[in-house]
Amino acid sequence: MSRGVILLAAGGTGGHLFPAEALAHELIERGWQVHLATDRRAERYSGHFPAAEIHSIASATLGSKNPIAMLSAFWTIWQGVRQAGRVIARIRPEAAVGFGGYPTLPPLYAATRRKVPTLIHEQNAVMGRANKALASRVDAIAGGFLPEGARAAGAKTVTTGNPVRPQVLEAAKAPYAASNDGEPFRFLVFGGSQGAQFFSDAVPAAIALLPEAQRKRLVITQQARAEDVARVKAAYANLGVDAQVSPFFTDMAARMAAAHLVMSRSGASTVSEIAVIGRPALLVPYPHALDHDQAANAAALAAAGGAEVHPQSTLSAERIAALVGGLIEDPGRLVAMAAAARSAGKPDAARLLADLTEAIASGKTVSDYRRTRA
Repeated sequence: MSRGVILLAAGGTGGHLFPAEALAHELIERGWQVHLATDRRAERYSGHFPAAEIHSIASATLGSKNPIAMLSAFWTIWQGVRQAGRVIARIRPEAAVGFGGYPTLPPLYAATRRKVPTLIHEQNAVMGRANKALASRVDAIAGGFLPEGARAAGAKTVTTGNPVRPQVLEAAKAPYAASNDGEPFRFLVFGGSQGAQFFSDAVPAAIALLPEAQRKRLVITQQARAEDVARVKAAYANLGVDAQVSPFFTDMAARMAAAHLVMSRSGASTVSEIAVIGRPALLVPYPHALDHDQAANAAALAAAGGAEVHPQSTLSAERIAALVGGLIEDPGRLVAMAAAARSAGKPDAARLLADLTEAIASGKTVSDYRRTRA
């Protein structure tokens, strides 16, 4: 028998949905029924989301300075609040948990108006705009990289880490194995929906500059935008490099575990998964990220020794070739980076976040929760 309903709300990108999915699995194992509120963009990710129901809620981004566009966005959000209110009245959740992105605004705002206990989870080291808008209204704030007592959140913040999906925890069971002279070297490159074009342009050009002996060892998995896939595949084929190129990989966790080196953007979920699985990484923060949150996320893993951070503006094809080629020839350094990355991982984040969710659902405050942890 279900213990009750927990409503999760997440923006329609993988960075928001993946930690929500991880919490959903943990809550379901504890006997809760989980519902998901999101927007239409989530369809490509949400097919396997373990929710009893998925509710598509109207929302909009408050990014324009145009007064008409702003009015339109506020109207859409208000329509979403009314939609979400009807959903909440029907499913009667014990708590609502938001994972950031503007699609969380209507469900969480509606939940606070109906006195449903609420919690937001901020994946990044810098709080996003949607979560900032909700921070003063919710009962608790969980942080992936956000420190407890963060200025914007006051005393309501609890550092839980970022929940990772069961596939990531399964992949983390595989130890890092170095690639020695002559052995295949698996190189994973991915950039997320906003960052794959740079890698599509720069990485094949860099691989072309490597010595032939290194190119022959490479086995590349690269995420690329749909419009870039054909040219990236062709570039690697012309170089004689074994490469799989696709807009999306459903088994990304397994591919990360198989990799000897990862090159990626540094969204919160990406950095958290690299750390839990424990793989050495070259992190390239998305330079146009709001509030420079990716740079802050990358810095956290680099400080532990698990990654190198390289601003995109510094990465010519020649520089990437030097970085990758140097690491191919230094398996000992990669082994040390992998161990350092794993030491920074929080594989129990989903459990900690579920504990906090249950505490808030039962009417406890963050102070109550902290006393039970002490």
